[in-house]
Amino acid sequence: MLFSSIIFIFMFLPIVLVGYYIILRKVRILQNIFLFFVSLFFYAWGEPRFVLIMIGSIIFNWAAGLIVSSYKEAGSLTKAKFVIAADVIFNIVIIFIFKYLMFTIENIDRLFNIQIAIPQIALPIGISFFTFQAISYVVDVFRGKGAAQKNIINVGLYISFFPQLIAGPIVRYETVADQIKNRKETFEDFSKGCTRFMIGLGKKVLLSNSMAVVADQAFSLAQVDSGLSVSMAWLGAIAYTLQIFFDFSGYSDMAIGLGRMFGFHFLENFNYPYIAKSATEFWRRWHISLGSWFRDYIYIPLGGSRVSGRLRHIFNLFVVWLCTGIWHGANWTFVLWGMMYFILLVAEKYLPVNFESTGKMKNCLKHVYTMFFVIIGWVIFRADNLHMALEYLKTMLCFNDASILDDTFWEYFRQYTVYLAAGVFFSIPVKKYFEDKCRVGWVKDAFCAIIILLIFLVSVSFIVKGSYNPFIYFNF
Repeated sequence: MLFSSIIFIFMFLPIVLVGYYIILRKVRILQNIFLFFVSLFFYAWGEPRFVLIMIGSIIFNWAAGLIVSSYKEAGSLTKAKFVIAADVIFNIVIIFIFKYLMFTIENIDRLFNIQIAIPQIALPIGISFFTFQAISYVVDVFRGKGAAQKNIINVGLYISFFPQLIAGPIVRYETVADQIKNRKETFEDFSKGCTRFMIGLGKKVLLSNSMAVVADQAFSLAQVDSGLSVSMAWLGAIAYTLQIFFDFSGYSDMAIGLGRMFGFHFLENFNYPYIAKSATEFWRRWHISLGSWFRDYIYIPLGGSRVSGRLRHIFNLFVVWLCTGIWHGANWTFVLWGMMYFILLVAEKYLPVNFESTGKMKNCLKHVYTMFFVIIGWVIFRADNLHMALEYLKTMLCFNDASILDDTFWEYFRQYTVYLAAGVFFSIPVKKYFEDKCRVGWVKDAFCAIIILLIFLVSVSFIVKGSYNPFIYFNF
């Protein structure tokens, strides 16, 4: 079930709100049970059979959390760590079977020129997100950042809660451990949650989906080798850069807003990544929940930057960025994409270039450098395979005989100029600028209310017309 669908907005969500706030008002246990089962229903709407996998994950991690907690209280830290290791292996095996087994067998066949039968395994939506949250639960219990939940429903609610179930943000257990039982719902939170949801809906439906039309056309031209021009290649790459940002940040906005409607406060997942002036800064601003997860559960346990020797630090970065690439999908394009950022971050760390220096010209050059590689990276990320990525990049960089301008470019540029300009405009922190300038409270509130209502109504009209795409990060 998509957030940006009529059935979710006008049927599922209102029914859940009525059940939560009217029928089960002030009975926390029943509210949690209700949210857990509606979350399972939400997931089962599109993937009924995969609910069993999620339920199995919930049961296993709930039991692992209790065992780890009991061993820790008894002072048996070695046994607790053994259980954690078993839990991590269990969760990684689940991801591997459904996400990487076919890819692994396919590459073994190619490497050794053999014919192992490749099983056709469907990918459960959002499996990388909810398994990472499951790992977070057990590890955070061991670290003392949240008490083990004796009630399995509470663990199930944490892992399966429908706002962040499909495409994040990855909610760490320590963030919501207390909120599961002791959250407080307020009208202010509910109002801000609704506002955040509508803003995210507008990002997805009005901006991301419009950019998707341009990006899909450019990459389809590259795929069939039917005369992709240099200008169209750049237009498609820029369009996809905007598409994936507004797609994913829009989903995150909707997820954070929905969580807030029910009293949950999730951490931010984006902080204007396209204003970054280095690859390092970009990844502090993009998909923050994933970056912080890898930092706290892989990078720091490996030693982080506090290791003796440059080579060991580089190795730690290599492991993190290899995992980051692989996490996004079973394709060599994702591995290459992760390795590109590994090289950039190592270069920024150890080359004699001061990325902390300031000045208008320096900041401009750093921003151009960052966005050039971000766009290049998104081309690799979007391409179906390495060959397609290489051919697309060759066209962008004029390394083949492609024409510079063509009618296709002008056609799409004219049709989508407004959307492109709006995408660039809203990629920068204009909201904070206008909030600082608008000093009169009621004027600002009234103006914002009108704008947000218009965004919602126009978004719904687009949805009714059927002009929407599935979220990109559903595949991860």
